[in-house]
Amino acid sequence: MQELIAKAETLLEALPFIQKFSGATFVVKYGGSFMDSPDPAVRDGVARDIVFLEAVEINPVVVHGGGKAITRAMDAAGLKANFIQGMRVTDEATVNVVERVLSREINPEVVKTINQLGGQAKGFSGTEIFTCRKLWLTGPGGEKLDIGFVGEVTSVNTAPLIECIEKGITPVISPTARGEDGGIYNCNADVAAAQAAIALKAQRLVFMSDVPGLLRDPKNPATLITTLRTTEVDGLKKAGIVDKGMIPKVDSAVTAIQSGVEKVSLVDGRVPHSVLLEIFTDAGIGTEVVL
Repeated sequence: MQELIAKAETLLEALPFIQKFSGATFVVKYGGSFMDSPDPAVRDGVARDIVFLEAVEINPVVVHGGGKAITRAMDAAGLKANFIQGMRVTDEATVNVVERVLSREINPEVVKTINQLGGQAKGFSGTEIFTCRKLWLTGPGGEKLDIGFVGEVTSVNTAPLIECIEKGITPVISPTARGEDGGIYNCNADVAAAQAAIALKAQRLVFMSDVPGLLRDPKNPATLITTLRTTEVDGLKKAGIVDKGMIPKVDSAVTAIQSGVEKVSLVDGRVPHSVLLEIFTDAGIGTEVVL
């Protein structure tokens, strides 16, 4: 009986959040790392959470990554992965691998999983949704760094996404984009997700990866920063706490917050139902980024 009462109390705790967010759009960025898990419970857990959001009339939009799968495919093709400032250096051979892995392998698999669990999802190559300009990085001496076919999202084609949302269908988007020259560009999935959230006027943006959130010490989960204010980011960068792959994630979170997204969350996709725990409980998990 106590177990049944506890379940009822959990539902009651979630109720005000369900009421508050009914009809809202949430963008969820699937990290590629935990999607590779050999445990189907981990792989399917996030998809179940997406189906739950659909059921309570929240409109999820998924942007997925796939970094580890891309690196494996590059290895198989004899291509060496190289990263600068958390961004993958992408030559012409690499961008073809990126588009194949993201849009024709991972994307259909995510859609299939959501549909098999009772949801409704539709896949989109990022080239159908995102337009970009070539991204140049700035080196330590202020020089421009060319990292190849890597794009910075400049606009989002929201029409097909809104059409899906109106029909109760979850759009699932790969993070590639069409460049100003008509070519295919690789985009950082965190940046793409943030731009989608801004364009869709989403209420929440959730970044899922294989770390608990932003840690002061990457080797110690007990140093989790539970609340991060946008004004603290520069100091954490200088201290080396926001570093490598966390740079585009945190920068994107700040951009989204400053553009009207209410809250951005960094959560661990390996934790069962981390999306639901973050959204529908008072305590939440991971790191929340707020103004």
